[in-house]
Amino acid sequence: MPYKVIVADNFHYQDPDEEYEAGTFDTKEQALAAARTIVDTCLVGYLRDGLTSSEMYDLYTTFGDDPYIVVSGDMDPVSFSAWDYARSRVDDIIAASAAAASRED
Repeated sequence: MPYKVIVADNFHYQDPDEEYEAGTFDTKEQALAAARTIVDTCLVGYLRDGLTSSEMYDLYTTFGDDPYIVVSGDMDPVSFSAWDYARSRVDDIIAASAAAASRED
């Protein structure tokens, strides 16, 4: 399997002892989906009343799981920035949480 998702820990920046392999995948799309799911799961875990997008992003970049994709052999690298992806998701995650809470009321 040519695509491996490795998860680093933002709190232990560049400490290889704090990394783990999340899985190996046959396609770039599968690896990207896995990496995005890891970030989304982490962001959802930070949800609480009154949390702003900026606060969520700061929590993520300080404490979150930071997946990256390694390719085997002579394949082209996969471009994925967990931080950029997290930045693009925080508003949507907070909005979805607020919408779900308003439906429960």
